[in-house]
Formats: sequence, C-alpha cells, structure tokens
Amino acid sequence: MRSVPAGLTPPRTSPPGRLPFALHTSILIALLAASSAPTPLYPHYQAQWQLSALDITVVFSAYALALLIALLTTGTLSDHVGRRPVLLGALAVQVASMALFATADGLTTLIGARVLQGIATGAATSAAGAALLDLEDPARPGRPALANSIAPVTGMAAGVLAATLMVRFAPAPAITVYAALIAVFAAQAIALVSTSETVRRRPGALRSTRPHLALPSAAAHALLLNGAGVVAVWALGGFYSSLGPGFTRLVSPDGPEYADGLVFFTLTAVAAPTVYFTRRMRADVSALLGSCAVIPAAVLTLGALHLADPVLVFTGAALAGFGFGAVSQGALRAVVDSAPAREKGGTLASPSRRRTASADARSRPATSNYTSASPDTPAPDISALATHNR
Repeated sequence: MRSVPAGLTPPRTSPPGRLPFALHTSILIALLAASSAPTPLYPHYQAQWQLSALDITVVFSAYALALLIALLTTGTLSDHVGRRPVLLGALAVQVASMALFATADGLTTLIGARVLQGIATGAATSAAGAALLDLEDPARPGRPALANSIAPVTGMAAGVLAATLMVRFAPAPAITVYAALIAVFAAQAIALVSTSETVRRRPGALRSTRPHLALPSAAAHALLLNGAGVVAVWALGGFYSSLGPGFTRLVSPDGPEYADGLVFFTLTAVAAPTVYFTRRMRADVSALLGSCAVIPAAVLTLGALHLADPVLVFTGAALAGFGFGAVSQGALRAVVDSAPAREKGGTLASPSRRRTASADARSRPATSNYTSASPDTPAPDISALATHNR
C-alpha cells in the first residue's frame, strides 16, 4: 500500500453515492415536472371537451386529494420495505397515469389520470426524498436537504416550460408531452434497478400505512403562527396552476397561445431561486416577507383582469412565486426547528427522515436531520409542500 506523506491528504475519489444521488434528485424533478405538465394543456382540454373552469378545478382537486392521501398513508412505507420497491411501484403507477393522460377522451379520464398521478407522486417523493438523506456525503453536509427543497419547484418550472414549448412546436402535444414523460420515467426505473438499497427492511410495513400526523405542541404553535401565510400562498399558487392559462386568455384573448402556460412557469421560476436565497435567512423573517408579497400579488392579478393588461398578470405571478418560495421554505423550517429532535421526522408531512431504533440506526450515528435553528441551517425538505401542485 502506498503511503501518503505527512501533512498531505490522499486524493479524493468519487463518492459512491454520487450517481444514485443524482438519480433520486432527477426522480423528484421529473415527478413534479409531470405534475405541472398538464397546465398549458388545460385550454386545449376546455376547448375540445367544453369544460368549465369548475371542471378544471375538480381535476386539480382530485390530484391534490390523492397526493395528500398518499403522503399520509405511504409516507413511512419505504422505511420498512425499502426505498427501491416504493419508487419502482410509484414510477409504474406514474407511467400508467401518463398513458391515461395521452389517451384521455373527457373529464372522467382526466380525473382518473390525476388521481393516479397524485398517488404516485405522494409515494415517490417521500421515498426519493428519504433516499437523498440516506446518501448524504459527509464532505458536503446539507446537500440532501437543499436538493429536497430545490428539486420540486425546479421540476414544476421545467415541466410547465417543456409542455408550453411542445404546445407551441410539437405535433399532437396532448400526446407528445406525456409520451416524453413516459420515456423519462421508464429510463429512471431501469436505472433504479441497478442501484443499491439504502435501508434495511424491518417489520411494521402494514401498520405504517395507517394515516397519521405527528405534531408536537411547539411545532403546532409555529404552524398556527405561519398557517395563514401557507394557506394564502398555496391558494394563489393553485389558482395560477389550474386556472392561470384560462385567466391569461381572458385578460389577453388575442395573445399567443404559448403565453398561457408561461404564467405558471413565471411563478415557479421565481419560487426556485427564492427557496435557495432565503435558506439562510431567519425562518420567521422569510415567512413574513413571503406573506407580505401575497396581497400585492393578488391586487396585481385582479388589476390585470380589470385593465386587460397581461403584464400585470406576469408581474403578479412573479410576486406570487416569491411569496410561494419564501413562505414554504420559511414556514416549514420554523415548524421543523420547533420540534424536539426525536419528533422532527414525524412533524414533516413527508416521511420520517430520522432513524428509529432499528438495525439501520445502530449502523449510523443517531442524529437529527435538522439540528439547528440558526440562520446557517440548510433549507429543510419542502417536497411535501411543493408537491401539492396543480
């Protein structure tokens, strides 16, 4: 064995978790890209099947409800059966939902596709986010938490932009968009088969699917303080996601068709860097700044309708994106940092990220994923919030 001279560090080799880390990050991005991909296509569906704004809202609500149920029931399933089985199953369901979208012939099919998509996204984001934490490189602490924070909003922005470009340039976009996503998910599933499992199986899988939420009193107080802001930004984000294209068409009926999808892209494109740049800001300050952006964003949106000015629509969407990113990141960090170390995992709406008293825990130091409430704490996982899209 070659010796290393004193005072020198041996050359660093590529960490074994680098490619799996990139794969699981890409899965998060692709899942959220798929969740926002239908947004530019809603006007097409409305025109083809004479759907009302209420119909589109029902489609949106079906996805959100299915995702919530999946988060509550499968959030900790991967801790028991492993990350790979949950992810492979979720990717299979996601492929089925994309196929259903591509062959949709009416409102009922759209709702069914959205329900399947919500189930797959809820299960997969939980498992993928947990896998990222399993693969943390000691030389780059905080990278998994940051990836969990940035990947969902980045995926939403990428999905709506790609779908908008396909609506503009691709043939049969109502099929092409979903065919492209099927190819992405199939490739990810194939790559996932060759990766190693990051956790050991343990009993209690069936019991873990009972819907449950864990919210200590201190965290409940923090949630109460930030709850109004969270509801406001998600309501505004949901509006732009589901009804944004139709609203833009109402404001500017003679504008280019591709502009309809770019409204929600504007929101998500601003939200992603906001999450990154506010990650070291005090959680309460970040949440407050984001909450303060909601009122002018709503005013600009209403003003755009009365003045028939599309510039106001995009300005309001950008301001809503800032509020979305700042509140989502700040409010969740405030809630998580308020919880005792042993209860932080259960406090998240996504799966428990902490190790429990199992063989897996004995093989690694017992640490909390979020150990400090200081401004230098990396951004916590907001995947559970970001996935309530569209």
